[in-house]
Amino acid sequence: MKNLMDIYTRKKKDIAAIEKELEESVYSDHAMLRETSMHLLKAGGKRIRPVFVLLSGEFGEYQLQTMKRVAVPLELIHMASLVHDDVIDDANTRRGQLTVRSKWDNRIAMFTGDYIFAKALGVITQIHKPAVHQIMSKAIVEMSIGEMEQIRFFFHSEQTIRDYLLRIRRKTALLIAISCQLGAMAADAPDWISSKLYAFGYNVGMAFQIRDDILDLIGTEKQIGKPPGSDVKQGNITIPVLLAMQDPSLKSLILSELERIHQLDGQTDVSRFLDMIRGSEGISRADALSQKYIDKAIASLDKLPNIQAKKDLIEIAHFIGNRSY
Repeated sequence: MKNLMDIYTRKKKDIAAIEKELEESVYSDHAMLRETSMHLLKAGGKRIRPVFVLLSGEFGEYQLQTMKRVAVPLELIHMASLVHDDVIDDANTRRGQLTVRSKWDNRIAMFTGDYIFAKALGVITQIHKPAVHQIMSKAIVEMSIGEMEQIRFFFHSEQTIRDYLLRIRRKTALLIAISCQLGAMAADAPDWISSKLYAFGYNVGMAFQIRDDILDLIGTEKQIGKPPGSDVKQGNITIPVLLAMQDPSLKSLILSELERIHQLDGQTDVSRFLDMIRGSEGISRADALSQKYIDKAIASLDKLPNIQAKKDLIEIAHFIGNRSY
């Protein structure tokens, strides 16, 4: 954790500039849009995508002004997707704060998300590289498909691990992958470097989501900022559950518990379900898979120049693999 703080300290000035730019980007003359957007922004977050943009930019000709034009829209896209997610999930809290849909309502939340998406597109147009715009718009399309696939698979106990991996690739990993790729591209780093950084970001992104799904099952509300078991309450069957169901002695018990939760539309206590999964090998096997992605991410940096940014990326990868919040 200390090493991670060192990285944030090293980039403190640039992260603060991005934070300021985020505030300016979402500012609106419309009072309610301003209020909802600022509420979302002030809820905070790790700003991991902007940090990846900044570090990747160090492999080229680093200029903060250019980096901001990539980092800000990527974080805005992430923020917009969270607002929409919370509507789909009926989520009341995120990061320990009330969600926009909970503080206002679903309609206000949807339009806030749309507004932030539009703002992101406005910022990225300041980068005069069509390839950057194409990569970003393609990622938004894929994210939308990932979200729709997640809904399609709600309470679908026959889904495969491949279904799950493809879904999180679209939903989470791609945006992190292009944060690394576009940071390098905006700084005019060679193509082979931006490709390696894309691979790094993709694998880190996969591990990030797997770890997120593990924490939803084993974390405390204080750690994760929302009640544990939130995923299963909405029907989202994640990798630790799929792996736990591979144990023949547990499969029928887990299936009947899933069916009970489904019948009650998630409005029920899920502690019995959580105990089952926590007592299975699903958690440790999902953890091992997450670690596999971290190892692949670090390996993809092998041939990159040995600059401080490379060490920082490796440090962040280790943090993501072990994080508890």
